[in-house]
Amino acid sequence: MRVMDRENQSIGQSTAFLDTIERVSRAAALNRPVLVIGERGTGKELVAERLHRLSARWSGPLVVMNCAALPETLIEAELFGHEAGAFTGASRARPGRFEEADGGTLFLDELGTLSSGAQERLLRAIEYGEVTRIGSNRQIRVDVRIVAATNENLPQMVDRGRFRADLLDRLSFEVLTLPPLRARDGDVPVLADYFGRRMASELGWPHWPGFSADAAEALRHYSWPGNVRELRNVVERAVYRWDDPETAIGDIDFDPFASPWQPVGEGARPKVEARAPEADLPVTIVMPPAEPCTDFRAATAAYERQLLENALRDCRYNQRMTAKALALTYDQLRHALRRHELLQVEQKAE
Repeated sequence: MRVMDRENQSIGQSTAFLDTIERVSRAAALNRPVLVIGERGTGKELVAERLHRLSARWSGPLVVMNCAALPETLIEAELFGHEAGAFTGASRARPGRFEEADGGTLFLDELGTLSSGAQERLLRAIEYGEVTRIGSNRQIRVDVRIVAATNENLPQMVDRGRFRADLLDRLSFEVLTLPPLRARDGDVPVLADYFGRRMASELGWPHWPGFSADAAEALRHYSWPGNVRELRNVVERAVYRWDDPETAIGDIDFDPFASPWQPVGEGARPKVEARAPEADLPVTIVMPPAEPCTDFRAATAAYERQLLENALRDCRYNQRMTAKALALTYDQLRHALRRHELLQVEQKAE
């Protein structure tokens, strides 16, 4: 039996988020199956927990099974249990997840990965409220509410013959489709502040300095393909990397894998070049062509912009490295990028 993270909470104030929470609360009271659909990181487990805690089964067990985490040969044994000697390695009898969840809720995550055999047995268990352990002929009565989750398009899987239509019919009494973070207008600052405060407290900071205006703007405009889970990682990483708890956090790293030394691909051999060791990345400096200077300010601005563009490119658009290569502070670099309207270019590169 897997226990969910009790520190996780559903947080938000957007209309899309609040409407979803209301539907979850209404569905919780009914003893019917619920399908939770959503992209990765949208909080499907939190919804399953809310469905259980607000139901009449709240005092019963909440059992979680990730269908994608087990090989196909073991999924049925995990769901329905097995008797001793039922297969190689089954030295003793073991109850399945259905028996463990008796009187409570069984949360099946990654439902779309179930094999056809497991789908058939799951359908029978839901229809008749009975399970049979592998290696046994004895049927066991169970009282279990099913909550299932997936990021797959199950109707399309039915059309392609990869998912049973009758099982989908049984499970889809209520279908809750969770909005992605990019559709939850106004929730990013709220979540970022929550995760940031919690991380600052964990690090023992005397107070929470918040984010700088530029950092907050970057958080708001990012597309968040990994949704709330990705936001949490980005915010907590930014807090723990920040060296000065007294100043607002101004550096956001959306891609922790970005590096000038990142491997090219799987099995790629490192390219060895003979060069003297250097502490910093070299910055390419391109001098403007020798032409008669008619506008000193315009020529200076053009040269400064060219220098910034080259430095950003050579440092793989990492702002910290770019500032160091140009002997600037991070705030000085951000001010220069904003002045030359290069922030948008830098963010697209990220």
